[in-house]
This record gives sequence, structure tokens and C-alpha cells, in this order.
Amino acid sequence: MINTVESLFLGHSVHKLEQMEQMIQDRLPLFTPEQLWHKGKNEENSVGNLILHLCGNVRYYIGHGLGGQPNIRNRDAEFSAAGHDDLAGLLRTTVAEATPILAALPPSRLTETLPPDLVVPSGITTVLELIYQIVGHFQQHTGQIIFAAKQL
Repeated sequence: MINTVESLFLGHSVHKLEQMEQMIQDRLPLFTPEQLWHKGKNEENSVGNLILHLCGNVRYYIGHGLGGQPNIRNRDAEFSAAGHDDLAGLLRTTVAEATPILAALPPSRLTETLPPDLVVPSGITTVLELIYQIVGHFQQHTGQIIFAAKQL
């Protein structure tokens, strides 16, 4: 296979999602159930809520938006939930479902204009920009989870 800029971008995006997922998985055992769902203030998100949010975001934009899977996202519940039976499993499954979609995405789709329901408020309009945003968003919240683990 010839490495093109497009295939390198898609491959790196897959790698980063898998890498960040593993960083979160490595830190989950450090938290008690109470610590996973603790919010210092009402406007803060717990580690558990951040994981639910990451899963919802990836499932909506990659699974639904790029992969054509049904939209099962309930964004409000991502931030209001105070428990989940298997965050590690949900995260693992979410990334495992999303990465093959990215890996198989035809490079020609990167310049496609997004349908209105996938355009995010920051003005992202192409598939490439959307993937870049999703991976960056995942990294941002992974950093928050790492910081929370270091605070323990």
C-alpha cells in the first residue's frame, strides 16, 4: 500500500484514539466508584461523565456520522449519569467499533462536506476537519482524566 497524506492521517487518527483509550484504561483502576463519579462543583464533570461523553461523541460522529450506524446518543445523560456498570467495557467497545470505520474510510471522503446534523458550532464543514476535532476532543478529555488520576 502506498502511503498518502490521507492514509497517514487516517492511520494516525486510529492510532491516537487507541492510544488515548489505553491511557484511560490504565488509570481507571486507580479510582474507587465514588471517585469516578465525584464532582467538585455542579459545573464540573466527573471522570465517569467524561468517559460517557467521549463514548457518546465518538459513537455519534464516527459511528453514526461516518459509519452510518443508528444514532443512539443521549448527550444530556452523558453529563447527568452518576453510575455505569462497565465504563472500561463501554470505552473499549466504542473505540473498537470506531477505529475500523476510520481505517476503512476512503481517503476521497476526507474532503466531503458534512451534512447539517454533523456540523459542529466551531464551523467544521469537512470530514477531515471532523475527524481532527474528534481525535483532539478525545485527547483533551484524556488529559483531564490523567490529571484527575494524578490528584488521587
